[in-house]
Amino acid sequence: MKIYITKFASFQPSHENPAEQPKLEYVDALFRRRLSQITRMTIECVHNLGDDIAGLKLGFASFRGEIARQLKINKGLVEDADVMPAQFSLSVFNTPPAATTIALGMKAGYTAIYPSEDNFLSALIACASTILSGSEKSVIFAYADEKIPEEYANCAGFSKDLPLAFACVLSNEKSSGAVEIDFEDENFLENTRTPKHFLEYLENFAPGME
Repeated sequence: MKIYITKFASFQPSHENPAEQPKLEYVDALFRRRLSQITRMTIECVHNLGDDIAGLKLGFASFRGEIARQLKINKGLVEDADVMPAQFSLSVFNTPPAATTIALGMKAGYTAIYPSEDNFLSALIACASTILSGSEKSVIFAYADEKIPEEYANCAGFSKDLPLAFACVLSNEKSSGAVEIDFEDENFLENTRTPKHFLEYLENFAPGME
């Protein structure tokens, strides 16, 4: 039940500008102009893992997915009883990982994971299961959630935390500077219940790893 995190990268906007998005200057301009904050953050984090990730499978997790686009779709249904196909195609839950694989030329495939009842660890374990079972040696795990639309600001169940995204390489092989993850370690399980806590765990144990 042990794996290793060999690389990680993160992106979080400032309190002054929670709608901030990565510029993605390395992505085709026509492609990136249609991308949402959550998708841009996902691409940026996976890209920053380095040049040797193209052959790795990607596991993506999010609590809310493309929530801003979903709201826009709902408004269109209520106000106009119509939805534009282009808008719908970018509003689905797997848009961030799909766009990431296109933007970065990743052809190994991806999985989009919805953590039931905001259980972040269930998503991490689901992604790590391919390593634990021996079917993969290394995979990428990415998480992202974007800015909550103002319409949802006072609704119960929506976190007031800043948008956050990160990506890491999970591996069955220990390398220099790698962080060991033991899914039977009560301390680890207790201190990584949320994406924010998981990222803090990585930063505390491997402050120089990026």
